[in-house]
Amino acid sequence: MADHTGHLPRTPARIFKAAKWSMQGLRAAWLHESSFRLEVYLFAVLAPLAWWLGGNGLERALMIGSCMLVMSAELLNSAIEAVIERYGPEFHELAGRAKDMGSAAVFVLMMNVLLVWGVILADRYL
Repeated sequence: MADHTGHLPRTPARIFKAAKWSMQGLRAAWLHESSFRLEVYLFAVLAPLAWWLGGNGLERALMIGSCMLVMSAELLNSAIEAVIERYGPEFHELAGRAKDMGSAAVFVLMMNVLLVWGVILADRYL
């Protein structure tokens, strides 16, 4: 039975379904988005490196988390692009703007990775 806001309670079955849909999204991104695959490969290299170079749990979390944010933004950017492509290949200014903004979000988070890693590593090694 739904609560007063109309949401169904989270049961283990509903949580499992949500996790299954998330895995389907990750699989789709892996199969259809070369940028996402590249970011996963970079994460596979950078995460262990962050674990080794990070001096404490907070530094490790910041270094690894900043990389995970890039992958999350890439997933959202890919979703935006898929919805726009669904409606056809013709150019529309708003569609182009949406795609550019999604790409910019990924770029900003990549700069965040450089900032986080740079500050942590410079503090430690310089």
